[in-house]
Amino acid sequence: MASKSSQACCATQEREVKIVSASSGHTTVHLLRHGEVYNPEGVLYGRLPGYYLSDLGLEMADRAATALAQRDIATVISSPMERAQQTATPIALSHDLEIVTNDDLIEAENIFEGKRVSVGDGVLKQPKTWPHLWNPFKPSWGEPYDIVAARMNAAIDSARIAAEGREAVLVSHQLPIWVARLSAESRRLWHDPRSRQCTLASLTSLTFDNQDLVAITYSEPSRDLLEKASKIAGA
Repeated sequence: MASKSSQACCATQEREVKIVSASSGHTTVHLLRHGEVYNPEGVLYGRLPGYYLSDLGLEMADRAATALAQRDIATVISSPMERAQQTATPIALSHDLEIVTNDDLIEAENIFEGKRVSVGDGVLKQPKTWPHLWNPFKPSWGEPYDIVAARMNAAIDSARIAAEGREAVLVSHQLPIWVARLSAESRRLWHDPRSRQCTLASLTSLTFDNQDLVAITYSEPSRDLLEKASKIAGA
């Protein structure tokens, strides 16, 4: 793993999903996806240990920290996976906070961990794997979506309470963050993975008035870096 990238900053692109008037009494929970991972084998790493951020991923983590530098962050909570902990580090440092680890933020289980799953050159073209693909609604190849949603909602609720009146950062992974958003918007949990609005080091921010969700915003502090990122599915 190469050295840490500099803290370059870019303009954040933001899309408003639900809009309400802001007030200082609101609590915001930011769901941050980790940055790009060094994955020369091109495998689905999932929950496998030993997968760290690439140089570009470290730069993405710095971008996220810059985007959140002026926010009133009360707590930084991370998945136990190395890539998430690395992404959380510059944010925690900039706010003089310790990283809290929460297993509820971990990547979803997947039977294809450690294997190549890219279309045309991976295990998905092998007939012996097809029995695992029979139910895309659960899904049959991994952790059920409703279980992922339940644990993510528990992590969000805990962070909301811990950061009451301020802001919390939760560093997690693409599928859990997207399922949490679908749940928050009362949408069906099964989906086409290509439809996920959750790019590397993106922020999905949930704003609460007491315990009521009143706004969801999405932003990409590393938008201009995405073209340089690997297109191989990892997690």
